[in-house]
Amino acid sequence: MLAQSSCSTISDCFLLRICKCREKIFLIRHEASSGSLVSVLHPHIWNQLSHVRFNFVIQRNGHGRDTGHLAHFEFYNGSEPTGAPNRCEDEEGFDAVTMDQNGVMNFFKENFLWKGGSSAAVFVNESYPEVGGQIDDAFRIKKKKAEEHDRIFLLKENKVWIYTNGQLEADCPKLIADVFPGVPDDLDAAVECHKETCQAESVIFFKGSLTDNDIFVYDSSTNKVKQKSWPKNSPIQFCTAALNWMERHYCFQGIDFYRFDPVTEEVAPGTYPKDARDYFIQCKGRHHGYEAAKNATLWSIKNRCNSRPYDDFTSDDNGRVYAFRTGWYFRLDIHRDGWHAWPLSHTWKGLHGVITTAFNWENKMYFIKDSLVYIYRSGQGYRLIEGYPKPLQEELGITSEGLDAVFTCPHSSQLYIIRGNKMRSLDLQLEQKTLSEETSIPHAHIDGAMCTAKGVFLFEAGNYYHYQDTNVLSTASEASTPHSIAKDFMACNN
Repeated sequence: MLAQSSCSTISDCFLLRICKCREKIFLIRHEASSGSLVSVLHPHIWNQLSHVRFNFVIQRNGHGRDTGHLAHFEFYNGSEPTGAPNRCEDEEGFDAVTMDQNGVMNFFKENFLWKGGSSAAVFVNESYPEVGGQIDDAFRIKKKKAEEHDRIFLLKENKVWIYTNGQLEADCPKLIADVFPGVPDDLDAAVECHKETCQAESVIFFKGSLTDNDIFVYDSSTNKVKQKSWPKNSPIQFCTAALNWMERHYCFQGIDFYRFDPVTEEVAPGTYPKDARDYFIQCKGRHHGYEAAKNATLWSIKNRCNSRPYDDFTSDDNGRVYAFRTGWYFRLDIHRDGWHAWPLSHTWKGLHGVITTAFNWENKMYFIKDSLVYIYRSGQGYRLIEGYPKPLQEELGITSEGLDAVFTCPHSSQLYIIRGNKMRSLDLQLEQKTLSEETSIPHAHIDGAMCTAKGVFLFEAGNYYHYQDTNVLSTASEASTPHSIAKDFMACNN
């Protein structure tokens, strides 16, 4: 399916095809005036072109996967609609920031809207005609079931407009007081917080002065509001906009931003504030990814679509799915909002470097790193259990020598341990850990393993192997058909 786009002149638009071969990017451009042009770019050079202001639509197949081709490429020469601020020079930042129903980050400023980090501004009324221009706040409530749609909330003064699947819901606009009883009008910022982080589905509203900002946490399950304030020693005392992106919460203060914990209100480790123009907005000559693109090793780690092996894959009881690679990780279950490699320590405090393997059991995430095991309690994020890390031998009764992977299956206390072509198991519920007899598997070595309701997945180099369950795996005389990790898990097409 090809998405449509409009251009003012034929010279503004052209078809572009991207092909990758032996770590080179081939750009095949078809123009009405000059025929086909072919350019060859090294990946890090292509990455540095991200500051150029253009918008493109990637062709997708019937399953929603990128085909690797750009269906349409719309070039912007840097001009904006008359009266639109220059977002790369404006120090005041945005009125609101939110993800939309398509997983695109929307930036609102006065009567203008930027969709994504590199497109030119459009008028707010083009996408949300009923609102009438400038808004105060915006946030998205994500769908929980396949048959549902995300809901986009736009707030202005004492009213809220709610959009589902791009359409305004009936009887909107509504009063904020009717939709969110106990929440005041004329808010400064708002952001959603899901139960995996905040225990209950919630919306966090911010209102106040630059030095005294109140926080109103609305619990969607009880329709109750809890009022809080920023800690007195916090560098955050107000928010002009707020955003939930990939379960990370951001408070904007003009063009600067902080990442914060929505439960404790603590600022995340690192150097803050940061400038949104280096992270969220693509401006010429500035982006935090430039240096990573120049580092071949780091680039190969963060490039999810190459053949570099992953250390492991695992999922937790809240449906989060992770791919681990050399001290970094990807989230697979929310990739609609984008792909990003994050350091392990961003989510699991105190965990750094390459892990040996990982597994989940009873709302706890276990990381085996050499001879130590780290255990994090999941729920409101991940919290390292006091007293950990501990020696692996002491905790699980096994050693890390020759250990390829460990995994658990849903609703089971059995921990499966793979070394070479041998698999054993133990019962995590028993205080005295006893290993079962060895069984053989049709693999001499694997990099990682994961078990879900869909079966057992073994990962080796760039391929994965699927088995219906552990019994099928332990009785298989030969390996199952290999499939591409990049294609099926990381939504790539090369």
